[in-house]
Amino acid sequence: MRQYVQVPTVEQEKGYDYNSAFEPRPCMCLGVCCCCAALRPRYKRLVDNIFPEDPKDGLVKADMEKLTFYAVSAPEKLDRIGAYLAERLSRDVVRHRYGNVLIAMEALDQLLMACHSQSIKPFVESFLHMVAKLLESGEPKLQVLGTNSFVKFANIEEDTPSYHRRYDFFVSRFSAMCHSCDHDPEIQTEIRIAGIRGIQGVVRKTVNDELRATIWEPQHMDKIVPSLLFNMQKIEDIDSRIGPPSSPTGGEKEENPALLAENCFRELLGRATYGNMNNAVRPVFAHLDHHRLWDPNEFAVSCFKIIMYSIQAQYSHHVIQEILGHLDVRKRDSPRVRAGIIQVLLEAVAIAAKGSIGPTVLEVFNTLLKHLRISVDFELGDRRSSAGSTTFSTSSKESDERIVQNAIIQTIGFFGSNLPDYQRSEIMMFIMGKVPVFGATSQLLDTSHLGDLGTRRIQIMLLRSLLMVTSGYKATTITNALPPPFLDPLLSPSLMEDSELRQLVLEILHNLIDRHDNRAKLRGIRIIPDVSDLKIKRDKISRQDVSFMKKHGQQLYRHIYLGCKEEDNVQKNFELLFTSLALTTIELANEEVVIDLIRLAIALQDIAIINEDNLPMFNRCGVMALVAAYLNFLSQMIAVPAFCQHVSKVIETRSLEASYFLPETIFKDKSNLPKSLEKHEKNLFFLTNKIAESLGGSGYSVERLSVPYVPQVTDEDRLSRRKSIVDTVSIQVDILPGNNMEDKADNTEEITFEALKKAIDNNGLEEQEKEKRRLVIEKFQKAPFEEIAAQCETKANLLHDRLAQILELTIRPPPSPSGTMTITAGHAHYQSVPVYEMKFPDLF
Repeated sequence: MRQYVQVPTVEQEKGYDYNSAFEPRPCMCLGVCCCCAALRPRYKRLVDNIFPEDPKDGLVKADMEKLTFYAVSAPEKLDRIGAYLAERLSRDVVRHRYGNVLIAMEALDQLLMACHSQSIKPFVESFLHMVAKLLESGEPKLQVLGTNSFVKFANIEEDTPSYHRRYDFFVSRFSAMCHSCDHDPEIQTEIRIAGIRGIQGVVRKTVNDELRATIWEPQHMDKIVPSLLFNMQKIEDIDSRIGPPSSPTGGEKEENPALLAENCFRELLGRATYGNMNNAVRPVFAHLDHHRLWDPNEFAVSCFKIIMYSIQAQYSHHVIQEILGHLDVRKRDSPRVRAGIIQVLLEAVAIAAKGSIGPTVLEVFNTLLKHLRISVDFELGDRRSSAGSTTFSTSSKESDERIVQNAIIQTIGFFGSNLPDYQRSEIMMFIMGKVPVFGATSQLLDTSHLGDLGTRRIQIMLLRSLLMVTSGYKATTITNALPPPFLDPLLSPSLMEDSELRQLVLEILHNLIDRHDNRAKLRGIRIIPDVSDLKIKRDKISRQDVSFMKKHGQQLYRHIYLGCKEEDNVQKNFELLFTSLALTTIELANEEVVIDLIRLAIALQDIAIINEDNLPMFNRCGVMALVAAYLNFLSQMIAVPAFCQHVSKVIETRSLEASYFLPETIFKDKSNLPKSLEKHEKNLFFLTNKIAESLGGSGYSVERLSVPYVPQVTDEDRLSRRKSIVDTVSIQVDILPGNNMEDKADNTEEITFEALKKAIDNNGLEEQEKEKRRLVIEKFQKAPFEEIAAQCETKANLLHDRLAQILELTIRPPPSPSGTMTITAGHAHYQSVPVYEMKFPDLF
């Protein structure tokens, strides 16, 4: 039978015997506990020994070294050490023993740093469980403590991945901490900084892990990205951090949540790859939409600048595609919101245009042009709805839509001007194909429902976009800058009655023709005393340019000629026409082109003198001033003394007798205009015979100067809303007379004695026929081939049209078994004819 033997209190630490027959005394309880403590596992005793009696004394370093040595020597015990520490920590957290909690976390951190990565995996689960306990507590100090421990753990590199470990809880908890709204500002800042650092730790840990794809899932990005943006909104000076990543000091980074969030956001985007880029960018749009940060859009612009600078260059087109997609989603929003998104796109494009933008070039322009049409539609819709009632709200909406349109044009121009030349030429063709033309159907841009005003607005917007795209474009040859598929539709708007459209077309031509930046030196129409002072830059005309002028020179001359005949021309139109002539002389003129340009100038002078189009007196004087300014420039460029003397003499005479024929007077004082030009002396005009004499002695072929310039006629005149040359020619060469008998009566000549006398006199008729034949022969001998071909083609086209009308009226289709169509009461009916009832010709 066992008996308990009383043990003195001084021997409590020694072993003792257990006897069940005796009732345990109170003095024996302590001995039993000590006996049991001696029998506990060693790792538990080592863990218990690191906790002092007073938590204020901190971790017992000597015992901590023993525990560390034991964990390193027996790594299989590390998971048990972690589990026991987690048990103690949970108990201390519940009992609010925060001193022991701090000691436990310090011990965990030292064990993490001391143990090797191969043996740390069994310990990690217990460690993460303890960190989760601290983050779940409502005490800010414990949350910060748990975050710091997690960050240390995130910096440890593991050799093998953990396929079962997930960080969903930590993503949610750290994101919640980033939105802390504690009443104490210092505690709030401390918790937010801890949340941002925790997110940064999660990102680093998961990205380095083989299973890094889990962090890029939408449910995680929808929490991480808005949390970072929420803290980035507190940045006071946005412009100081819109460039490449900055490097603030360590203390500033730790104390400022905005700076820390921005650096974390940059790091997150820098680690994004091709497959997960969209998941990281889409939450940005949701955040900006939810907090209405598109108007004003300073923060949105700064965010996307950070994005474009942080991601890899080859992924820039993903961001641009996302912005375009979001613009389509918000196309029904207010104009200022759409303008904010477009401005963000402009900033993104400005960074990505010089890098790799992939296949999104045409997509960007197509989407922007579509939204340009939508904006014009909205503007006209608001104007129609407010017809008859002018309100402030309507005018503000229209001005807001103008902001959207200007933002689109600026984006198109900036993007296009930063593209390589080969891509820019494609974009020029693409935009030109979108420009609607009156009377022609455009398959690319539907403007039928917009009406004339809407079509004009679209034309102006697209031409302004094209003007910005062509800015700074330097083609090696003029053929590359103005290929025929681009030149023909470009010059079509120059036939319109709108002076603004014609100005835009001429400015686009200047961008493409001017390859030596001489346009700024020629700005403004004036009599230049000495052209050499301008220091004009020019090269020798290449063969390709000579070939271009032979093929398309007449087309350029024609549009300049017709542009001078418009009644709504203002001073800017004449200035641009003068610049067009001067640039053509500098860039494309050889001896043959110089003769053609002089013929064109004389023809323009005849427009003002003869005035067949009934132009206002200001326009006639403006044309005369244009001719004077250009011939003065041309004479000094070709440097023929006799020609320069004739031009200078005419200009000097005008300055004394008719100053309104000079640009310095007519465009400044419109009140002093003559009543007519028929009474003026010939010494005020540039004479063809004098010019031919002056140029003939210098080796120029002046035979063609005696042939008046006649503009080439094309189908573009029929598409323009102006009185074209085709109408005039068709009246003169009318093959089928009208059925109106009154017109016939008016055209018949009255038979008198004088008429019969003229008819008998054959000598006069023979002389007239000889003169006509002489003029025709001279024309075919001296006129350029292109002009002769154009006139013959015009007559052939007119005859073909008349013949087609005659055949259409006379020829009827034969009867068909399928039936003939008859229209009764507005409905079409088909009457079938059997084959046996058909009447065939006798010789069939």
